[in-house]
Amino acid sequence: MSRSILSVLLAIAATSKLALAQPDPADPTPLVDKTYAYPSGIPYQVDYNTAALRGPQVGYNICNSTTENQSSMCQTSMVNHIDDFCLWAPPIPNSTIGDTEQLEVAWCTKPGHGTRLIPNGALQGVQYLRTSQYIQIAGFIDQTQVNMNALDYGGELDPHGADLRGNPLGGLMYSNVFPSNGGNNNSYQQVIDWTNFMGGSSFCMTICDPASSSANQSAYCQNIYDRMGCSYNMPNNAQNGTFEVCDSDLKIPAGLYVAGGVTMTYTQPNSGVVNPPYTAVTPASSNCVTYASTALYAGLATVTPTSVAASGSSATGTAKASSGTSKASSTGAATATQSGGAVALGVSTLAGVTGTLFAMIFLS
Repeated sequence: MSRSILSVLLAIAATSKLALAQPDPADPTPLVDKTYAYPSGIPYQVDYNTAALRGPQVGYNICNSTTENQSSMCQTSMVNHIDDFCLWAPPIPNSTIGDTEQLEVAWCTKPGHGTRLIPNGALQGVQYLRTSQYIQIAGFIDQTQVNMNALDYGGELDPHGADLRGNPLGGLMYSNVFPSNGGNNNSYQQVIDWTNFMGGSSFCMTICDPASSSANQSAYCQNIYDRMGCSYNMPNNAQNGTFEVCDSDLKIPAGLYVAGGVTMTYTQPNSGVVNPPYTAVTPASSNCVTYASTALYAGLATVTPTSVAASGSSATGTAKASSGTSKASSTGAATATQSGGAVALGVSTLAGVTGTLFAMIFLS
């Protein structure tokens, strides 16, 4: 793709992001504007205003050896390398993302971050992609081991939401991986823009370089296409059973495509069928190196998997609004039909009274 076309796509993506989001008057500072130096500048809780419409924050952001256990409520995530990253997932067993998005806690692949650890064997394939603007991680997971209902097709977690307070509320993310960090593995930068899809026995995550332009961060860490899942937000070639690190070309931001030489924008509907008029293109990757999962995740060897039975639920259903957009009844067909790669659908399979309530309140 030519540089001029890519520049147009980035500009369109940046201007379309969060067009309808509005701050909560009781907590008007957007989560993306709350910056804290690691570790000394981090408060106990980032989101503490009990008068805000959603909340309060259920966990905490100061995480250390005293908080590291399988009941940890740490909401400070680390995303570094293929052997050292965290996913957002529920604190309560057999949950759906749609009903718990504001509550999610960090589940990590390596001890030392003060979080819960992903149980041994839960990760079943991981692809880690390095680009000039972001890091992307996608793969396959036994989601019951991180407290998700087995049949939940999930949704998106990000630092935005219709009230700009993020999902989870108060969720922070740090990384030591970007060049602007100077290659110092003991020094962490706050990741301002990121997005994480969980569900359908798969996951994907993009973290944008905090030193990049705000336009690039807004484009590559889009959060307004939450019903379109990994296949459109983070096209990938992750394979079940394979653990690899690759260099990658940049993706085209979700919702943007070129037809007949004209740059087009697809707008995700708030409800009904999601049927993008294009097929997402998986960027070319190179210099891939494959690893054994036992070598990558040796620190998880003693974290015993649990036996979790799925509650009787179907693979479709009405789901709660996530990241400020409606997830009305949908089968997730827009992503389920794409072969290859992790395809977390971005549609929850279960919804409680709370989920339905917030779906009505936080449409955007």
